[in-house]
Amino acid sequence: MKTNQITFKVAKIADSTAKAIGIAVASDSAPAKEVGMTREQLSDLGFDGKLGQTLVLPNSKKQLTIVVGIGEAAKANADAMRNAAAALARASAKVVSLSTSLATAGRGDRATIAQAVTEGLILATHRYDALKSDKKATSKLKSVTLVAPGATNPAVTNGSKRGEIIADAVCLARDLANMPPAHLTAKMIAERAQKIGAETGVKVEVFNKDQLLAMGCGGMIGVNRGSVNPPRMVKISYRPSGARSAAKKSASKNAAKSKLPHLILVGKGVMYDSGGISLKPSDPSHAMMKADMTGAAAVLATMSTLNALGCKNQVTAYMMCTDNLPSGSAMAMGDVLTMRNGKTVEIHNTDAEGRLVLADGLSLAAEQKPDAIVDIATLTGACARALGPHMSGVMGNNQRFVDQVLSAANATDEQAWQLPLERKYRTLIDSYIADMKNVGGPDAGAITAALFLDEFTSGLPWAHIDIAGPMWADGDAGWLQRGATAYGTRLLVNLAESFKRR
Repeated sequence: MKTNQITFKVAKIADSTAKAIGIAVASDSAPAKEVGMTREQLSDLGFDGKLGQTLVLPNSKKQLTIVVGIGEAAKANADAMRNAAAALARASAKVVSLSTSLATAGRGDRATIAQAVTEGLILATHRYDALKSDKKATSKLKSVTLVAPGATNPAVTNGSKRGEIIADAVCLARDLANMPPAHLTAKMIAERAQKIGAETGVKVEVFNKDQLLAMGCGGMIGVNRGSVNPPRMVKISYRPSGARSAAKKSASKNAAKSKLPHLILVGKGVMYDSGGISLKPSDPSHAMMKADMTGAAAVLATMSTLNALGCKNQVTAYMMCTDNLPSGSAMAMGDVLTMRNGKTVEIHNTDAEGRLVLADGLSLAAEQKPDAIVDIATLTGACARALGPHMSGVMGNNQRFVDQVLSAANATDEQAWQLPLERKYRTLIDSYIADMKNVGGPDAGAITAALFLDEFTSGLPWAHIDIAGPMWADGDAGWLQRGATAYGTRLLVNLAESFKRR
Protein backbone atom coordinates (compact mmCIF):
# COMPACT_ATOMS: atom_id res chain seq x y z
CA MET A 1 0.00 0.00 0.00
CA LYS A 2 1.86 3.07 -1.26
CA THR A 3 0.90 6.51 0.01
CA ASN A 4 4.07 8.53 -0.66
CA GLN A 5 5.18 9.97 -3.99
CA ILE A 6 8.82 8.77 -4.06
CA THR A 7 10.09 5.73 -5.95
CA PHE A 8 13.25 4.17 -4.51
CA LYS A 9 15.97 2.06 -6.08
CA VAL A 10 19.33 0.84 -4.85
CA ALA A 11 22.37 0.95 -7.14
CA LYS A 12 26.09 0.24 -6.81
CA ILE A 13 27.05 3.57 -8.39
CA ALA A 14 25.55 7.05 -8.36
CA ASP A 15 22.80 7.84 -10.84
CA SER A 16 24.40 10.20 -13.37
CA THR A 17 20.97 11.37 -14.56
CA ALA A 18 19.81 12.52 -11.12
CA LYS A 19 19.22 16.24 -10.76
CA ALA A 20 20.92 16.34 -7.36
CA ILE A 21 23.61 14.36 -5.55
CA GLY A 22 23.41 14.10 -1.75
CA ILE A 23 26.70 13.59 0.10
CA ALA A 24 27.09 13.05 3.84
CA VAL A 25 29.74 15.08 5.66
CA ALA A 26 30.64 14.46 9.30
CA SER A 27 31.62 17.29 11.59
CA ASP A 28 34.88 15.59 12.60
CA SER A 29 36.28 14.11 9.40
CA ALA A 30 37.34 15.26 5.94
CA PRO A 31 34.61 15.53 3.28
CA ALA A 32 34.52 12.96 0.46
CA LYS A 33 36.43 13.94 -2.68
CA GLU A 34 33.11 14.07 -4.59
CA VAL A 35 32.27 17.24 -2.66
CA GLY A 36 35.12 19.03 -4.45
CA MET A 37 35.88 21.24 -1.47
CA THR A 38 38.02 21.06 1.65
CA ARG A 39 36.65 21.34 5.17
CA GLU A 40 38.07 24.85 5.40
CA GLN A 41 36.31 25.90 2.19
CA LEU A 42 33.02 24.45 3.43
CA SER A 43 33.51 26.22 6.74
CA ASP A 44 34.03 29.53 4.93
CA LEU A 45 30.56 29.00 3.42
CA GLY A 46 29.08 28.42 6.88
CA PHE A 47 28.90 24.63 6.72
CA ASP A 48 30.60 22.60 9.46
CA GLY A 49 28.81 19.25 9.28
CA LYS A 50 26.43 19.62 12.19
CA LEU A 51 23.55 17.16 12.14
CA GLY A 52 20.85 18.30 9.72
CA GLN A 53 22.87 21.18 8.25
CA THR A 54 22.79 21.39 4.43
CA LEU A 55 24.61 23.34 1.74
CA VAL A 56 23.67 23.35 -1.95
CA LEU A 57 26.50 23.64 -4.48
CA PRO A 58 26.57 23.52 -8.31
CA ASN A 59 28.86 20.94 -9.90
CA SER A 60 30.47 20.44 -13.30
CA LYS A 61 27.82 17.95 -14.44
CA LYS A 62 24.99 20.51 -14.29
CA GLN A 63 23.71 18.82 -11.16
CA LEU A 64 23.30 20.16 -7.68
CA THR A 65 25.62 18.78 -5.03
CA ILE A 66 23.92 18.87 -1.65
CA VAL A 67 26.16 18.24 1.34
CA VAL A 68 24.31 17.21 4.48
CA GLY A 69 25.76 17.16 7.97
CA ILE A 70 25.57 13.98 10.01
CA GLY A 71 27.32 15.30 13.13
CA GLU A 72 30.14 13.35 14.76
CA ALA A 73 30.83 10.23 12.72
CA ALA A 74 30.80 7.93 15.75
CA LYS A 75 27.33 9.19 16.77
CA ALA A 76 25.72 8.87 13.33
CA ASN A 77 23.25 6.16 14.40
CA ALA A 78 19.88 5.40 12.84
CA ASP A 79 18.11 8.26 14.63
CA ALA A 80 20.73 10.76 13.45
CA MET A 81 20.62 9.45 9.90
CA ARG A 82 16.82 9.67 9.79
CA ASN A 83 17.07 13.36 10.64
CA ALA A 84 19.96 13.90 8.22
CA ALA A 85 17.89 12.30 5.45
CA ALA A 86 14.96 14.55 6.34
CA ALA A 87 17.20 17.61 5.98
CA LEU A 88 18.45 16.32 2.62
CA ALA A 89 14.86 15.78 1.46
CA ARG A 90 13.93 19.38 2.26
CA ALA A 91 17.03 20.68 0.49
CA SER A 92 16.08 18.56 -2.55
CA ALA A 93 12.45 19.66 -2.63
CA LYS A 94 12.84 21.57 -5.94
CA VAL A 95 14.34 18.67 -7.92
CA VAL A 96 12.59 15.56 -9.21
CA SER A 97 15.44 13.06 -8.74
CA LEU A 98 18.15 12.52 -6.16
CA SER A 99 21.08 10.12 -5.85
CA THR A 100 22.74 9.73 -2.44
CA SER A 101 25.19 7.56 -0.54
CA LEU A 102 23.60 8.54 2.79
CA ALA A 103 22.41 4.97 3.44
CA THR A 104 26.00 3.77 3.81
CA ALA A 105 27.30 6.76 5.76
CA GLY A 106 25.93 6.01 9.23
CA ARG A 107 27.32 3.83 12.00
CA GLY A 108 25.50 0.58 12.65
CA ASP A 109 23.73 -2.22 10.81
CA ARG A 110 23.42 -1.28 7.14
CA ALA A 111 19.80 -2.40 6.84
CA THR A 112 18.81 -0.37 9.91
CA ILE A 113 20.57 2.74 8.60
CA ALA A 114 19.00 2.33 5.15
CA GLN A 115 15.57 1.96 6.74
CA ALA A 116 16.07 5.14 8.76
CA VAL A 117 17.30 7.10 5.71
CA THR A 118 14.31 5.98 3.65
CA GLU A 119 11.93 6.93 6.45
CA GLY A 120 13.52 10.36 6.77
CA LEU A 121 13.31 11.07 3.04
CA ILE A 122 9.64 10.08 2.86
CA LEU A 123 8.41 11.63 6.09
CA ALA A 124 10.06 15.00 5.44
CA THR A 125 8.55 15.31 1.96
CA HIS A 126 5.04 14.17 2.87
CA ARG A 127 2.35 16.80 3.27
CA TYR A 128 -1.41 16.59 3.55
CA ASP A 129 -2.33 18.81 0.60
CA ALA A 130 -5.57 17.20 -0.57
CA LEU A 131 -7.49 20.42 0.12
CA LYS A 132 -4.86 22.85 -1.23
CA SER A 133 -5.57 24.46 -4.59
CA ASP A 134 -1.98 25.76 -4.74
CA LYS A 135 0.45 22.88 -4.25
CA LYS A 136 3.68 24.90 -4.72
CA ALA A 137 4.82 23.97 -1.20
CA THR A 138 4.69 20.27 -2.06
CA SER A 139 8.05 18.63 -2.71
CA LYS A 140 8.78 17.79 -6.36
CA LEU A 141 11.07 14.90 -5.42
CA LYS A 142 9.84 11.74 -7.14
CA SER A 143 12.85 9.43 -7.51
CA VAL A 144 15.67 8.51 -5.11
CA THR A 145 18.64 6.26 -5.80
CA LEU A 146 20.43 4.94 -2.72
CA VAL A 147 24.03 4.20 -3.59
CA ALA A 148 25.30 0.99 -1.98
CA PRO A 149 28.44 -0.49 -3.49
CA GLY A 150 29.57 -4.09 -3.13
CA ALA A 151 28.49 -6.23 -0.19
CA THR A 152 26.33 -3.48 1.32
CA ASN A 153 23.85 -3.61 -1.55
CA PRO A 154 21.51 -6.43 -0.33
CA ALA A 155 21.29 -5.04 3.20
CA VAL A 156 20.52 -1.54 1.95
CA THR A 157 17.88 -2.92 -0.43
CA ASN A 158 16.13 -4.83 2.36
CA GLY A 159 16.35 -1.95 4.81
CA SER A 160 15.02 0.54 2.29
CA LYS A 161 12.02 -1.69 1.52
CA ARG A 162 11.18 -1.89 5.24
CA GLY A 163 11.59 1.86 5.59
CA GLU A 164 9.23 2.49 2.68
CA ILE A 165 6.53 0.19 4.12
CA ILE A 166 6.70 1.80 7.56
CA ALA A 167 6.95 5.39 6.33
CA ASP A 168 3.98 4.81 4.01
CA ALA A 169 2.00 3.72 7.06
CA VAL A 170 3.00 6.88 8.94
CA CYS A 171 1.88 8.99 5.96
CA LEU A 172 -1.46 7.17 5.99
CA ALA A 173 -1.95 7.89 9.69
CA ARG A 174 -0.94 11.54 9.21
CA ASP A 175 -3.43 11.96 6.37
CA LEU A 176 -6.25 10.49 8.46
CA ALA A 177 -5.46 12.66 11.48
CA ASN A 178 -5.13 15.82 9.38
CA MET A 179 -8.50 15.37 7.64
CA PRO A 180 -11.23 17.82 8.70
CA PRO A 181 -14.04 16.36 10.84
CA ALA A 182 -16.63 16.47 8.05
CA HIS A 183 -14.24 14.62 5.74
CA LEU A 184 -13.66 11.68 8.09
CA THR A 185 -16.50 10.49 10.29
CA ALA A 186 -16.50 7.23 12.24
CA LYS A 187 -18.40 5.56 9.41
CA MET A 188 -15.89 6.86 6.85
CA ILE A 189 -12.82 5.65 8.72
CA ALA A 190 -14.45 2.23 9.13
CA GLU A 191 -14.99 2.06 5.37
CA ARG A 192 -11.38 3.14 4.84
CA ALA A 193 -10.24 0.38 7.19
CA GLN A 194 -12.18 -2.21 5.19
CA LYS A 195 -10.49 -1.05 2.00
CA ILE A 196 -7.05 -1.09 3.60
CA GLY A 197 -7.72 -4.55 5.02
CA ALA A 198 -8.55 -5.87 1.57
CA GLU A 199 -5.37 -4.32 0.15
CA THR A 200 -3.03 -5.53 2.89
CA GLY A 201 -4.46 -8.95 3.76
CA VAL A 202 -5.79 -8.38 7.28
CA LYS A 203 -9.30 -9.27 8.44
CA VAL A 204 -11.52 -6.27 9.20
CA GLU A 205 -14.84 -6.39 11.04
CA VAL A 206 -17.01 -3.31 11.57
CA PHE A 207 -19.58 -2.99 14.37
CA ASN A 208 -22.38 -0.41 14.13
CA LYS A 209 -24.39 1.37 16.82
CA ASP A 210 -27.02 -1.35 17.20
CA GLN A 211 -24.33 -3.98 17.59
CA LEU A 212 -22.48 -1.88 20.15
CA LEU A 213 -25.71 -1.49 22.11
CA ALA A 214 -26.26 -5.24 22.04
CA MET A 215 -22.69 -5.81 23.17
CA GLY A 216 -23.13 -3.53 26.18
CA CYS A 217 -20.51 -0.98 25.11
CA GLY A 218 -21.90 1.80 27.28
CA GLY A 219 -18.84 4.01 26.94
CA MET A 220 -19.06 4.16 23.17
CA ILE A 221 -22.81 4.72 23.19
CA GLY A 222 -22.61 7.36 25.92
CA VAL A 223 -19.94 9.45 24.22
CA ASN A 224 -21.75 9.21 20.88
CA ARG A 225 -25.13 10.41 22.21
CA GLY A 226 -24.57 14.02 21.22
CA SER A 227 -23.57 13.31 17.61
CA VAL A 228 -25.67 12.84 14.48
CA ASN A 229 -22.92 10.59 13.11
CA PRO A 230 -23.19 7.02 14.44
CA PRO A 231 -20.23 5.31 16.11
CA ARG A 232 -18.18 2.50 14.67
CA MET A 233 -15.93 -0.05 16.30
CA VAL A 234 -13.40 -1.62 13.93
CA LYS A 235 -11.75 -4.92 14.82
CA ILE A 236 -8.68 -5.87 12.76
CA SER A 237 -7.09 -9.32 13.00
CA TYR A 238 -3.70 -10.49 11.78
CA ARG A 239 -2.22 -13.98 11.96
CA PRO A 240 1.15 -14.83 10.44
CA SER A 241 1.13 -16.79 7.22
CA GLY A 242 0.99 -20.53 8.01
CA ALA A 243 -0.01 -20.02 11.64
CA ARG A 244 -3.53 -21.33 11.11
CA SER A 245 -2.42 -24.62 9.58
CA ALA A 246 0.23 -25.01 12.29
CA ALA A 247 -2.44 -24.58 14.94
CA LYS A 248 -4.60 -27.29 13.35
CA LYS A 249 -1.71 -29.74 13.38
CA SER A 250 -0.98 -29.03 17.03
CA ALA A 251 -2.15 -31.63 19.54
CA SER A 252 -3.93 -29.09 21.72
CA LYS A 253 -5.12 -25.48 21.71
CA ASN A 254 -2.73 -24.67 24.54
CA ALA A 255 0.20 -26.01 22.55
CA ALA A 256 -0.89 -23.94 19.55
CA LYS A 257 -1.18 -20.83 21.67
CA SER A 258 2.29 -21.36 23.15
CA LYS A 259 3.77 -21.09 19.66
CA LEU A 260 2.06 -17.85 18.75
CA PRO A 261 2.30 -14.82 21.06
CA HIS A 262 -0.81 -12.61 20.88
CA LEU A 263 -0.74 -8.83 21.27
CA ILE A 264 -3.82 -6.58 21.18
CA LEU A 265 -3.75 -2.88 20.25
CA VAL A 266 -6.58 -0.53 21.27
CA GLY A 267 -6.77 2.94 19.70
CA LYS A 268 -8.81 5.96 20.74
CA GLY A 269 -10.74 7.17 17.71
CA VAL A 270 -12.60 10.31 18.79
CA MET A 271 -13.09 11.80 15.34
CA TYR A 272 -13.68 15.28 16.73
CA ASP A 273 -13.63 16.26 20.38
CA SER A 274 -15.60 19.38 21.26
CA GLY A 275 -15.64 18.39 24.92
CA GLY A 276 -19.36 17.60 24.78
CA ILE A 277 -21.44 19.41 27.40
CA SER A 278 -18.11 20.28 29.09
CA LEU A 279 -17.45 22.41 26.01
CA LYS A 280 -13.85 23.33 25.25
CA PRO A 281 -13.09 27.09 25.08
CA SER A 282 -13.25 28.79 21.69
CA ASP A 283 -9.53 28.63 21.06
CA PRO A 284 -7.96 28.28 17.59
CA SER A 285 -5.79 25.44 18.91
CA HIS A 286 -8.89 23.28 19.21
CA ALA A 287 -8.99 22.98 15.44
CA MET A 288 -6.46 20.20 16.03
CA MET A 289 -9.12 18.21 17.92
CA LYS A 290 -9.81 16.55 14.58
CA ALA A 291 -6.61 14.65 15.43
CA ASP A 292 -8.10 13.21 18.63
CA MET A 293 -8.34 9.97 16.66
CA THR A 294 -4.57 9.74 16.18
CA GLY A 295 -4.43 6.61 18.35
CA ALA A 296 -6.89 4.79 16.10
CA ALA A 297 -5.09 6.07 12.99
CA ALA A 298 -1.76 4.76 14.31
CA VAL A 299 -3.36 1.38 15.06
CA LEU A 300 -4.88 1.09 11.58
CA ALA A 301 -1.60 2.14 9.94
CA THR A 302 0.33 -0.39 12.03
CA MET A 303 -1.98 -3.25 11.10
CA SER A 304 -1.57 -2.35 7.42
CA THR A 305 2.16 -3.20 7.54
CA LEU A 306 2.21 -6.58 9.28
CA ASN A 307 1.77 -8.86 6.28
CA ALA A 308 4.31 -6.97 4.20
CA LEU A 309 6.83 -7.03 7.04
CA GLY A 310 6.24 -10.71 7.80
CA CYS A 311 5.38 -10.13 11.46
CA LYS A 312 5.59 -13.45 13.33
CA ASN A 313 3.20 -12.55 16.17
CA GLN A 314 -0.58 -12.66 16.22
CA VAL A 315 -1.91 -9.11 16.49
CA THR A 316 -5.49 -7.92 16.98
CA ALA A 317 -6.61 -4.30 17.04
CA TYR A 318 -9.68 -2.35 18.13
CA MET A 319 -10.41 1.13 16.83
CA MET A 320 -13.02 2.88 19.00
CA CYS A 321 -14.47 5.60 16.76
CA THR A 322 -17.06 8.29 17.54
CA ASP A 323 -17.47 12.05 17.83
CA ASN A 324 -17.85 13.84 21.16
CA LEU A 325 -20.32 16.67 20.52
CA PRO A 326 -22.90 18.67 22.50
CA SER A 327 -26.62 18.50 21.72
CA GLY A 328 -29.94 18.00 23.46
CA SER A 329 -29.27 14.26 23.62
CA ALA A 330 -25.62 14.48 24.71
CA MET A 331 -24.22 12.72 27.74
CA ALA A 332 -24.49 14.94 30.82
CA MET A 333 -22.54 15.32 34.05
CA GLY A 334 -24.04 13.02 36.64
CA ASP A 335 -25.05 10.37 34.10
CA VAL A 336 -23.97 6.82 34.90
CA LEU A 337 -22.78 4.51 32.12
CA THR A 338 -22.49 0.73 32.27
CA MET A 339 -19.38 -0.44 30.46
CA ARG A 340 -18.79 -3.64 28.49
CA ASN A 341 -17.33 -5.44 31.52
CA GLY A 342 -20.30 -4.46 33.70
CA LYS A 343 -18.60 -1.75 35.75
CA THR A 344 -20.49 1.51 36.21
CA VAL A 345 -19.03 4.98 35.68
CA GLU A 346 -20.41 8.30 36.91
CA ILE A 347 -19.69 11.16 34.50
CA HIS A 348 -18.09 14.20 36.14
CA ASN A 349 -16.63 15.68 32.97
CA THR A 350 -17.83 14.90 29.44
CA ASP A 351 -14.46 16.04 28.07
CA ALA A 352 -12.88 12.98 29.71
CA GLU A 353 -14.44 10.85 26.99
CA GLY A 354 -11.42 9.02 25.58
CA ARG A 355 -11.12 6.75 28.60
CA LEU A 356 -14.80 5.81 28.23
CA VAL A 357 -14.44 4.50 24.68
CA LEU A 358 -11.12 2.84 25.53
CA ALA A 359 -12.77 1.10 28.50
CA ASP A 360 -15.05 -0.83 26.14
CA GLY A 361 -12.15 -1.64 23.83
CA LEU A 362 -9.96 -2.84 26.69
CA SER A 363 -12.82 -4.96 28.04
CA LEU A 364 -13.27 -6.66 24.67
CA ALA A 365 -9.50 -7.15 24.37
CA ALA A 366 -9.29 -8.73 27.84
CA GLU A 367 -12.05 -11.20 26.95
CA GLN A 368 -9.71 -12.70 24.34
CA LYS A 369 -7.09 -13.39 27.03
CA PRO A 370 -4.12 -12.21 24.95
CA ASP A 371 -0.56 -12.20 26.22
CA ALA A 372 -0.59 -8.40 26.47
CA ILE A 373 -2.67 -5.33 25.63
CA VAL A 374 -1.46 -1.85 24.72
CA ASP A 375 -3.69 1.17 24.23
CA ILE A 376 -2.68 4.41 22.54
CA ALA A 377 -4.62 7.63 22.97
CA THR A 378 -4.48 11.41 22.91
CA LEU A 379 -5.82 11.15 26.44
CA THR A 380 -4.86 13.89 28.88
CA GLY A 381 -3.73 17.49 28.82
CA ALA A 382 -2.01 16.66 32.11
CA CYS A 383 0.44 14.35 30.32
CA ALA A 384 1.10 16.97 27.63
CA ARG A 385 1.83 19.59 30.29
CA ALA A 386 4.11 17.24 32.20
CA LEU A 387 6.17 15.94 29.27
CA GLY A 388 5.69 18.53 26.52
CA PRO A 389 5.25 18.01 22.78
CA HIS A 390 8.13 15.61 22.12
CA MET A 391 7.36 12.55 24.20
CA SER A 392 4.50 10.35 25.32
CA GLY A 393 3.76 9.09 28.80
CA VAL A 394 3.74 5.33 29.39
CA MET A 395 2.11 3.54 32.31
CA GLY A 396 1.18 -0.06 32.89
CA ASN A 397 0.52 -2.90 35.31
CA ASN A 398 3.38 -5.16 34.18
CA GLN A 399 6.92 -3.81 34.18
CA ARG A 400 8.27 -6.40 31.75
CA PHE A 401 5.71 -5.42 29.16
CA VAL A 402 6.16 -1.70 29.84
CA ASP A 403 9.88 -2.24 29.23
CA GLN A 404 9.07 -3.73 25.81
CA VAL A 405 7.01 -0.63 24.95
CA LEU A 406 9.82 1.68 26.09
CA SER A 407 12.32 -0.35 24.09
CA ALA A 408 10.18 0.03 20.95
CA ALA A 409 9.98 3.79 21.59
CA ASN A 410 13.76 4.01 21.92
CA ALA A 411 14.34 1.94 18.78
CA THR A 412 12.15 4.21 16.66
CA ASP A 413 13.08 7.63 18.10
CA GLU A 414 9.48 8.12 19.26
CA GLN A 415 10.39 9.31 22.72
CA ALA A 416 8.49 8.03 25.74
CA TRP A 417 8.78 8.41 29.50
CA GLN A 418 7.37 6.06 32.11
CA LEU A 419 5.07 7.59 34.71
CA PRO A 420 4.10 5.69 37.88
CA LEU A 421 0.78 3.87 38.08
CA GLU A 422 0.45 4.95 41.70
CA ARG A 423 -2.27 2.84 43.34
CA LYS A 424 -2.68 5.28 46.22
CA TYR A 425 -4.40 7.64 43.76
CA ARG A 426 -7.12 5.09 42.94
CA THR A 427 -9.39 6.61 45.62
CA LEU A 428 -9.46 9.85 43.59
CA ILE A 429 -11.80 8.21 41.07
CA ASP A 430 -14.15 6.69 43.65
CA SER A 431 -17.84 7.53 43.18
CA TYR A 432 -20.47 7.37 45.90
CA ILE A 433 -23.18 6.13 43.49
CA ALA A 434 -21.23 4.11 40.91
CA ASP A 435 -18.13 1.92 40.76
CA MET A 436 -16.03 4.91 39.77
CA LYS A 437 -16.13 8.36 38.20
CA ASN A 438 -14.42 9.34 34.99
CA VAL A 439 -12.12 12.04 36.40
CA GLY A 440 -10.03 12.25 39.53
CA GLY A 441 -9.66 15.95 40.21
CA PRO A 442 -7.00 18.53 39.35
CA ASP A 443 -3.92 16.53 40.40
CA ALA A 444 -2.10 13.61 38.72
CA GLY A 445 -4.56 13.64 35.83
CA ALA A 446 -2.50 11.39 33.55
CA ILE A 447 -2.08 8.81 36.33
CA THR A 448 -5.73 8.76 37.43
CA ALA A 449 -6.76 8.34 33.78
CA ALA A 450 -4.47 5.31 33.53
CA LEU A 451 -5.81 3.91 36.79
CA PHE A 452 -9.30 4.21 35.31
CA LEU A 453 -8.23 2.23 32.24
CA ASP A 454 -6.59 -0.45 34.39
CA GLU A 455 -10.04 -1.31 35.75
CA PHE A 456 -10.88 -2.84 32.36
CA THR A 457 -7.80 -4.98 31.71
CA SER A 458 -8.76 -7.98 33.91
CA GLY A 459 -5.23 -7.92 35.32
CA LEU A 460 -3.63 -8.97 32.03
CA PRO A 461 -0.25 -7.42 31.11
CA TRP A 462 -1.16 -3.96 29.84
CA ALA A 463 0.50 -0.68 28.92
CA HIS A 464 -1.03 2.70 28.16
CA ILE A 465 0.59 5.27 25.84
CA ASP A 466 -0.68 8.83 26.33
CA ILE A 467 0.20 10.77 23.15
CA ALA A 468 -1.61 14.05 23.89
CA GLY A 469 1.71 15.93 23.70
CA PRO A 470 3.42 14.55 20.58
CA MET A 471 0.29 14.06 18.47
CA TRP A 472 0.82 17.47 16.80
CA ALA A 473 3.78 19.50 15.55
CA ASP A 474 3.60 23.29 15.19
CA GLY A 475 6.37 23.34 12.59
CA ASP A 476 8.75 21.23 10.51
CA ALA A 477 11.58 19.69 12.52
CA GLY A 478 13.68 16.67 11.62
CA TRP A 479 11.43 13.97 10.12
CA LEU A 480 8.32 15.68 11.52
CA GLN A 481 6.10 17.91 9.42
CA ARG A 482 3.74 20.59 10.69
CA GLY A 483 0.36 19.12 11.66
CA ALA A 484 -0.57 15.63 12.79
CA THR A 485 2.57 13.60 13.50
CA ALA A 486 1.12 10.06 13.52
CA TYR A 487 3.22 9.53 16.64
CA GLY A 488 3.11 5.92 17.77
CA THR A 489 2.82 4.28 14.35
CA ARG A 490 6.48 3.31 14.09
CA LEU A 491 6.57 2.47 17.80
CA LEU A 492 3.63 0.06 17.46
CA VAL A 493 5.06 -1.56 14.34
CA ASN A 494 8.29 -2.22 16.21
CA LEU A 495 6.38 -3.53 19.24
CA ALA A 496 4.21 -5.84 17.15
CA GLU A 497 7.28 -7.36 15.50
CA SER A 498 9.49 -7.57 18.58
CA PHE A 499 6.81 -8.56 21.15
CA LYS A 500 7.75 -11.52 23.31
CA ARG A 501 5.45 -13.36 25.68
CA ARG A 502 6.98 -13.35 29.18
